[in-house]
Amino acid sequence: MSSTGIRRNCGASGSGAAAVTECGAWASAADAAKGKAAFLKYGCWQCHGTEGQGSAITSAGKVLAPDPMPLETFTAFLRSTNAAMPPYSEKVLPNEDVADMHAYLSTIPKPKDAKNIPLLSQ
Repeated sequence: MSSTGIRRNCGASGSGAAAVTECGAWASAADAAKGKAAFLKYGCWQCHGTEGQGSAITSAGKVLAPDPMPLETFTAFLRSTNAAMPPYSEKVLPNEDVADMHAYLSTIPKPKDAKNIPLLSQ
């Protein structure tokens, strides 16, 4: 995780000081607030819920948060999926927006344990 609490799990290619991250500069500038707006703008919430929690109604809406997959895996899936979700090219969904959405999903906290919810303990 970075100092901002956002998971940075980008692979590196090359070696030594010349190593370059696969995610690129767009990953280091990710903004969770912009990511939430992008998540809503591109309609991700329709299947995945507003907080990436998935949906029992749209069974294809998989859980994305908390603990989203690494950014490079997330990006690769968005670009090449052949599942129920259509692939999103970089022309349609820019890398910067993908990184921002990943940053947003990374900020979503885990839900409370049911044992720690007073109303459920009555």
